[in-house]
Amino acid sequence: MFIETRGNDGVKPIEVSFSDAILSPSASFGGLYVPKQLPKLEENFLQNHINSSYKELAYDILKAFEIDIEEEEIKKALDLYDNFDDASNPCPVVKVKEDLFVHEQYHGPTRAFKDMALQPFGSILSSIAKKRDEKYLILAATSGDTGPAALNTFKNKENIQIACLYPDGGTSDVQRLQMVCEDGKNQKIIGIKGNFDDAQTALKNLLSSQTFKDELEKDGIKLSAANSVNFGRIIFQIIYHFWSYIELLKQEEISFGEKIYLVVPSGNFGNVLGGYYAKHMGVPVEKLLVASNENNILTEWINTGVYDIRNKELILTKSPAMDILKSSNIERVMFSLYGAQRTKELFDDLNNNNIFTLTENETKLLQEEFAAINSDDEYGAKIIKSYLDEGYLMDPHTATCIKAYENLREKDLKTVIYSTAEWTKFSPTVLNALNQDNKTYADKEALEEISSKFNAKLPQSISSLFEAKVMHSIIIEKEKIEEEIIKFIKD
Repeated sequence: MFIETRGNDGVKPIEVSFSDAILSPSASFGGLYVPKQLPKLEENFLQNHINSSYKELAYDILKAFEIDIEEEEIKKALDLYDNFDDASNPCPVVKVKEDLFVHEQYHGPTRAFKDMALQPFGSILSSIAKKRDEKYLILAATSGDTGPAALNTFKNKENIQIACLYPDGGTSDVQRLQMVCEDGKNQKIIGIKGNFDDAQTALKNLLSSQTFKDELEKDGIKLSAANSVNFGRIIFQIIYHFWSYIELLKQEEISFGEKIYLVVPSGNFGNVLGGYYAKHMGVPVEKLLVASNENNILTEWINTGVYDIRNKELILTKSPAMDILKSSNIERVMFSLYGAQRTKELFDDLNNNNIFTLTENETKLLQEEFAAINSDDEYGAKIIKSYLDEGYLMDPHTATCIKAYENLREKDLKTVIYSTAEWTKFSPTVLNALNQDNKTYADKEALEEISSKFNAKLPQSISSLFEAKVMHSIIIEKEKIEEEIIKFIKD
């Protein structure tokens, strides 16, 4: 069963099932849903899966949560991993240094880690809707990767419409084309004049708006979300942290029980949260190392206990998926560490005053789990260049992880960093780094030069974007979002 991070308002049920939590992800007082308790998987769970496929591992972890989804539907959802580059290993863990491994999460249809969760999640959510004979509007707000992955997984699904919000000018050209060229009959892609925080705030406001829900209800439509506010995303993001550990065991890089570091580039904190849950379910993790860019709100929070956005403006960087000031999933960690009442107090402070401050003891508890560091675009460019010189090509988000690897480890332990997007999603930035220049490259030009000059494989799904027809060209003020979405569902 699932409970609420900010406590119960006396209107919503005190506990809900997994299917109810993912269909209606907005909890009391604007909070989120979390498992009432995490399943504890002992060391023999890892030993028993040393020869398992990724799908077999995923199935057994989902079963451990005792989710109310039929076995047949779970297996059907997990079969979507067969469409990744390697069906037997959809997210390979690659050795790049003696003690450093890259967990490549971008081998799915949209070339970003969001496919790892959204492919099966979309299948399960749409199957529940169909089984219940209910119609759903799925909302997605994106900084560039959630949008394409959500649109892909929900495309032309029965009983589903999806509206995706993205910040105009705040994504790469490839990410934008992946969205605006979608031709599904059930899709609406809306560019907004604003940043990702504006898109995410609009999504959260709509999820909690009774008037918006009432308007949808007139057409027999219910409301859900594809962002990581939805635990349906998070449950699949737990699995691949188990896979990291099992892969190191398979490669005979570690022994059973040996601890490792996990380094995650983070914006909305969902991927890190998956690692936190995996650790508390039984994966031997020494500490979770959080990598941020110049929008270093997470670094400040973990290092000082203060979350302060009063005088902060979002900085647009070369690692745009991390350009976030309001990270949704810190709430689930805070609930785990401090409980519902305190979580509500802290988020009331953030909502009312744009700041909250942890006590000294609360900060200590946080720092026992996490360490954090941030870097800038110049550092990222140097890392991309130096690692390709050694034979490994990475994107700008992955590059931020190296600073954590170099500076935050207190013990000499094997380390896994998470590569959340393929270089093809950010080719102009990568080419600037490789050529050591500041020229303005078009995405197509950069993709072709990197592909030929550095012998890097260019997936057909990326190269074909530049011949695709743009189907969604609307750009609106953020105040018009609700009006535009209502127009979409009534068309």
